[in-house]
Amino acid sequence: MVHTVTTAPMSLAEDSDMRMRRYLITMGIRTACFLLAVVTEGWLRWTFVAGAAILPYIAVVLANAVGPRWGAQISGADRFTESGPGLSAPPTHIHAVGPISHSH
Repeated sequence: MVHTVTTAPMSLAEDSDMRMRRYLITMGIRTACFLLAVVTEGWLRWTFVAGAAILPYIAVVLANAVGPRWGAQISGADRFTESGPGLSAPPTHIHAVGPISHSH
């Protein structure tokens, strides 16, 4: 399989930067939720408190979500084919040639 520039996965550095950006954006939204919980009242305050409590979990899940790598897909060579080379069934019986002698 030949990968073109458009089908190649992003580099590890780009993937790490993207995950860090997602984490920082999510934690920025959490900080805004804390500030808005202080200045609002009623049900809106509790909505912001809930957001501030739930967002750290979401931020960590998003930060740990790693993109696919080259080896993540099964290629045609990895699939089991019964007639492929080296995939024959083991012998069903073994013939003994003769008695084994142990000489010392």
